[in-house]
Amino acid sequence: MDKLGKLPSGIIETILCLLPIQEAARTSILSKEWRYHWTKIPKLVFIEEDAFEVSTHGDELSVLEQTFDRPSERKMMTNKCKLFYAIYQVLLVHEGPINEFTLCMEVDGSCVEIDHIIHHLSKKKTVKILKLDFNGSYRLPLSLFSLHQLTELYLNGCVLDHQPSSIGFGSLTTLNMQEIWTYDKTLLRLLSSCTLLKRLTINSDGGTIDEIGDLTMADLFECLRGIEYLTIWCFIFLVIISA
Repeated sequence: MDKLGKLPSGIIETILCLLPIQEAARTSILSKEWRYHWTKIPKLVFIEEDAFEVSTHGDELSVLEQTFDRPSERKMMTNKCKLFYAIYQVLLVHEGPINEFTLCMEVDGSCVEIDHIIHHLSKKKTVKILKLDFNGSYRLPLSLFSLHQLTELYLNGCVLDHQPSSIGFGSLTTLNMQEIWTYDKTLLRLLSSCTLLKRLTINSDGGTIDEIGDLTMADLFECLRGIEYLTIWCFIFLVIISA
């Protein structure tokens, strides 16, 4: 235990980032030195399929459950509620910057809980890599466009239909969008804001990109002058290419 306590903070951080968040939280019992290390890890990954167990006995509470004081309520929680509860607890006690955040779950339409999470991340102003992987069609909130520090953005199963007054993705170098629902003008405006974009992947197979304007490939490449890697797979552009 003495050797564990004397590990450099960088090595401890690397170890904790490789663990599922619940396992990382459990390292708090290793020693006094390790008690709060897990609350400072800069990479957070939450996947609905992962087992976010919620104990039903007061003496079995995990670090993520210590403020949930009614066993009957813990027992009745759905898996999705357990996931959101775990996320809220982690964000509540987390110290320091969050550089990378991943959320993978099933959702359909708007979800106020996810909206709140994204809003919280936008207030942190530290997230550089954001991965939202949804089995469904989650309507992205306006607060997403306040994540000005993003360098990598991965979206799967998302609806992008907002027209914000400003889109601050000036630091974005990688954009990957799978199964998206959006409009051609909205997409073009988004790409126009990504002045440093180097890698772009668009796949609307399973989603749609509706035409409300006269978008051409020339318009697309006009805002992708610095692009180095480009993959596009969607019906609208296949039609334009063949025209």
